[in-house]
Amino acid sequence: MTTAVRVSENLVREAKLVSNVENRSITGQIEYWAKIGKCAEENPDLTYRLIRDILIGIEEMNQGEYTEYKLG
Repeated sequence: MTTAVRVSENLVREAKLVSNVENRSITGQIEYWAKIGKCAEENPDLTYRLIRDILIGIEEMNQGEYTEYKLG
């Protein structure tokens, strides 16, 4: 489901710049920032890099790119 949301022109301008570098759409960039921000808010002790690595790991798992870890 898609919902229209109003955001400031400044946020859109910043997202446009970064989205070009990151090869995302403007909407995709804002969604990415929102996902990172939500994770950071829910897990204040985690760094940005750790949150990013966790999200990458989840996406790799969703795409079947993982191997089972065996202890010992």
